[in-house]
Amino acid sequence: MAKLQCIVVTPERTILDQPADFVALPLFDGEIGVAPGRSPMIGRLGAGEMRILQKDRNETARYYIEGGFVEVLDDVVSVLTNRALRAEDLVEEVAQDHLAAARERPAHSPELMEIRDRLVSQARAELRVARRRE
Repeated sequence: MAKLQCIVVTPERTILDQPADFVALPLFDGEIGVAPGRSPMIGRLGAGEMRILQKDRNETARYYIEGGFVEVLDDVVSVLTNRALRAEDLVEEVAQDHLAAARERPAHSPELMEIRDRLVSQARAELRVARRRE
């Protein structure tokens, strides 16, 4: 059976480069699942949970990712993101602190309101991933 190759890169380093049977990603406007043989695509990522299924190991790796882009081409899923953390490394209390700090940011102009709203959205997504237990 064909496999995907999943590569996750942040500005600092390559986080992940491994085979996968299926990858689920949070797009800016929803979620997408990628299986081997999928047509080529490029998508804008949102903040949320990325899941990587490996059937032979019967495991699903979970990551919190924060924006960026995904490219699917020839069974290679390339994720370019600002931030990627393993879900088990997230701490719910820290995510709650991020949410509180984002909510307290001043928003005295439309630009500052947009920044605050984006940070609140990212913190909520981080908190959802931190709270989810499989």
